[in-house]
Amino acid sequence: MSTGRAFKNKRTAFDSFFLHQGEEGLAAFEKGMEQVSNKLKEVYSNTEQPFIGKTPAEIEKEIAGIMNFAGKGRSLQEVLNELEGPILRNSLHISHEKSMAHLHCPPLLPGIIGECIIGTLNQSMDSWDQSTAATYVEEGMVKWLKEAAGYPETSDGVFTSGGTQSNYMGLLLARDSFCQIQWAHNVQKQGLPADFHRLRILCSEEAHFTVKKSASQLGLGEQAVITVKTDERHRMCLNDVLSTLDRLKEDGMLPFALVATCGTTDFGSIDPLPELASISKENGLWFHVDAAFGGGLLLSHSHRNKLEGLENADSMTIDFHKLFLQPVSCGAFMVKDRRHFGFLSHHADYLNPVKDEDDGIVNLVTKSTSTTRRFDALKLYLSLKTVGTETFGNMIDHTIELARYTAEYLTGLENIELKNIHPEINTIIFRYHPSDCSTDLDELNRALQQSLLHEGKGVIAKTTVDGSTFLKLTLLNPRTSEIDIHELMDEIEKTATQLMNGGLARV
Repeated sequence: MSTGRAFKNKRTAFDSFFLHQGEEGLAAFEKGMEQVSNKLKEVYSNTEQPFIGKTPAEIEKEIAGIMNFAGKGRSLQEVLNELEGPILRNSLHISHEKSMAHLHCPPLLPGIIGECIIGTLNQSMDSWDQSTAATYVEEGMVKWLKEAAGYPETSDGVFTSGGTQSNYMGLLLARDSFCQIQWAHNVQKQGLPADFHRLRILCSEEAHFTVKKSASQLGLGEQAVITVKTDERHRMCLNDVLSTLDRLKEDGMLPFALVATCGTTDFGSIDPLPELASISKENGLWFHVDAAFGGGLLLSHSHRNKLEGLENADSMTIDFHKLFLQPVSCGAFMVKDRRHFGFLSHHADYLNPVKDEDDGIVNLVTKSTSTTRRFDALKLYLSLKTVGTETFGNMIDHTIELARYTAEYLTGLENIELKNIHPEINTIIFRYHPSDCSTDLDELNRALQQSLLHEGKGVIAKTTVDGSTFLKLTLLNPRTSEIDIHELMDEIEKTATQLMNGGLARV
């Protein structure tokens, strides 16, 4: 029974900690964003190196010094001042022109701004009543990606945390589809079939480690993954694919999936997609393409043709936090026939009841291995809208042309051994190798990478090729120039000379 008493919103002790419609919440948000913006501008305005150069032990000690929490809070400005040194200045500045180690891109400003909006709205993409408008934005971005990739109307997709999740989803659907066709066996309901130990997945010897990781998580074991040899361009060898398939069938194995790589981590190599698609179709294999890296060529003006055959994939992985220059994390998983998402679908009365589907309500949890997901599609939407696809393509093409220039430049340097004279996308594999060197080359190149990092001269990666240590440049930053490459190689020459004169191990 109503008492007739009118209740009004009252100010509480918590109002200043939330963004809300009240004056205090709006003012607190504005002040906080201004303080954060000023602090970041202060840090970036006098950051001249990609990394400050401290050792892991030094940084760990500084972080430990601020890991304390009191009952009474402090002002945001005080906390920002406290963390400036230990966190902000000790971080890797990925947007620096000489930060070129990994597939770890400088984020576009629209993406960074998108992160702020995403965090503020705090949508959860599992059910429509938690994400409302965001549901349709993600669906719209999936539709855009379908068209860009040349996928048919029957296809569908979902945003993911990145390549690991997307590759896992591709192999999960491949496994369950095969079991359904081969034995009329529903893995989702019945678990793995009796002959699951015969299931096999083919990929190149340079495929991403997540193929084996996925197999282990799917209950098949890493032994289910059969690696195929690569050619001189580090692409999957077609003859070895065919001979491997013949051998597996003779041994009573059941190959069910072939994973092609469109942009290997080290060499950026692209497997022969059209031919592999044909082999997959002829042998009843699910064709999954890991285009986490190379998928960015969808926007390229000059290199889009390298993705020919991608449209034939039964499923594909594309990361936006690589060549699409989005803040981590942001990726997508695409499937050619949306009906296969049925292998993931579960219904919970409190989340996505069947009645919702009957009423046409879209609950995206039915397409994902995740329940709670962020509204990451907004970052890509903002970037495409504000930057434009033409400029996007120009930026991607610039990094590829810079890689070609760098390879040509390195071939003219006396003490450099270059592994990929003709880079496929924008990675360069090389090592310092003077002809008269008596120093252990693996130790020398490892020391080079570490010295450049801790002196703040350049952030580059190290990898292993044919059992030897090599260095790697991943040129994702459209702002990196030829001058930056020249300066980096000068530092490598200078540092190598110092290291060799400093008593590194002799061979």
